Amino acid sequence: MTGHRIRPATAGDVPRVKAVTDAAYQPYIERIGRAPGPMEADHAAEAAAGKVFVAGDPAVGLVVLRTGAGHLYLDDVAVHPEARGTGLGRRLLVFVEERARELGLPEVRLLTHRLMRENQAMYARYGYAVDEPRTADDPERVHYRKPVA
Repeated sequence: MTGHRIRPATAGDVPRVKAVTDAAYQPYIERIGRAPGPMEADHAAEAAAGKVFVAGDPAVGLVVLRTGAGHLYLDDVAVHPEARGTGLGRRLLVFVEERARELGLPEVRLLTHRLMRENQAMYARYGYAVDEPRTADDPERVHYRKPVA
């Protein structure tokens, strides 16, 4: 597993956060017919708010987190294609679970697009369960949760 230290992102990390996010999500544009949400996020604002954590210097992976009522919400996890297969994605997910415990939150929640099959398989492999089936009001997203307490 990768030895990259995970740390809060700084303003200096923002260009690399954007580059890692764009590289990680680029393959999905054609499949889903638009740029995925994380590619359009305000990375500078998220980093300034303390929501972004990066691995590596320069960053090769990241997570974007926010707290919810009784849970930690994983808004984004991205690994640069050059770092895939190194265990970094797993390490980032372990970090998210550790962070939830540190904050006294009993579970992690997230969502992914219904056409991002690789993500769905990864979340299932790491113990995340489908929380809410897709609905007519939200047909593109699959919601997940994982207890961590």
